[in-house]
Amino acid sequence: MLPEKRITSFIARHHVLTLATSTTDGIPYCAACFYAYDKERNVIVFTSDDTTCHAQQMAANANVACAINLETRVVGKVQGLQICGTVRRGEGEDRAVYVKRFPYAAVAPLNIWVVEPTFMKLTDNTLGFGKKLIWKRE
Repeated sequence: MLPEKRITSFIARHHVLTLATSTTDGIPYCAACFYAYDKERNVIVFTSDDTTCHAQQMAANANVACAINLETRVVGKVQGLQICGTVRRGEGEDRAVYVKRFPYAAVAPLNIWVVEPTFMKLTDNTLGFGKKLIWKRE
């Protein structure tokens, strides 16, 4: 079952997420990544060089978390999405999703990664203060 439209629309409207990874010993790390969202498969596609700290951590521990936020000072407009899931190496279809969103990336060597969400929580104050929409993979 796919997440409701308010969640998928929020993901599609943005293009930078904060990715949280950790070592197998639990030492955390965060990185900001450009991403593309494939609504049909409910996956988030991004690129990261294999030499980065977060790529090395993802290679050893596939459990990740992400956050996507709308920056605002207006409390009634606060929106933010928290995601938990697993990450895997991307393939041809995943690369195509990323390049469609960021055409200039077509000429670059890309190391594609894909987050497959297991849980998403959208906090959306435009629906009422502190309103949360939750999706879990069945």
